[in-house]
Amino acid sequence: MSATIKVFKTYDEQVDLLVARGMGISDRPAAIYHLERINYYRLSGYWYPFRGIIAPGQRSDHFSPGAQFEDVIALYDFDARLRTATFDALTPVELALRAALGHTLGELHECAHLTPGVLSSRAGGESYSRWVDDYNKQLGRSREEFVVHHIHRYGGTLPVWVAVEILDWGSLTYLFDFAPNRTQTEIAGNFGLTAPQLRAWMKSLNVIRNTCAHHGRLFNRTHALVPKLPRLGAFPELDQAAPHMNRTFGQLTLIQHLRHQHGLPLSRMLAAVIRSYPDHIARVPVAQLGVWPDWQASPLWPT
Repeated sequence: MSATIKVFKTYDEQVDLLVARGMGISDRPAAIYHLERINYYRLSGYWYPFRGIIAPGQRSDHFSPGAQFEDVIALYDFDARLRTATFDALTPVELALRAALGHTLGELHECAHLTPGVLSSRAGGESYSRWVDDYNKQLGRSREEFVVHHIHRYGGTLPVWVAVEILDWGSLTYLFDFAPNRTQTEIAGNFGLTAPQLRAWMKSLNVIRNTCAHHGRLFNRTHALVPKLPRLGAFPELDQAAPHMNRTFGQLTLIQHLRHQHGLPLSRMLAAVIRSYPDHIARVPVAQLGVWPDWQASPLWPT
């Protein structure tokens, strides 16, 4: 066994380690309970802001004075609520995109997704071949009744308006990219965006969706994908979010914009969760989520 592998620690020993590093733990049995149900390393992302700062971008293994385990759990619970609300807010947007892409491509050809000549020139290379291979794998794994019906009735070839329902978000984004420019423009226009903007938004929101689906951390996260925004002044409510697009709240604003533009009600649950942030933790302000001071004045964030 490699000497670099960390030594196993019981839950009691994990608590001892946290205490030795300066974490305040007032209720030891409760701390053990949380470590049992969540996992030490999943929680480490939430106590990271409580670690001492050695230099810019570098943290100590020891916690700053006043760090409390209860505050770490408060942040974790907030993030769990945020994931639930985000997934709920994003779902109808995803369904609308699936429906729009399946319908507009279906007008061109019943099996547009499998007919490169109907798609753009971007569907002529290796990326499209890989997409088709991945699509066939997803088709083979699907146990949806409508898939079984098409296999028995039509030999398994799904029309594009059915095929979009088995695609994961990443595959859906690629299909949008393969679509003819006029199809992309039509769909993007329904959301008040250009085709390149919607394509970039879909890629960014795929990361958000996957984070929610796999119980990842939205809190205090820096996002590498920064989506393109409409020109300054086109949507003032998005102008406010522009400086925060690499943070979670900035990207949640994208979801609200897409809902609003497509005639879906704004997510009040998502806004309520943001308002539920544990503000008593002064050391970790809500600004670390990318929330700006007057966010509640934005028409995209209803009270």
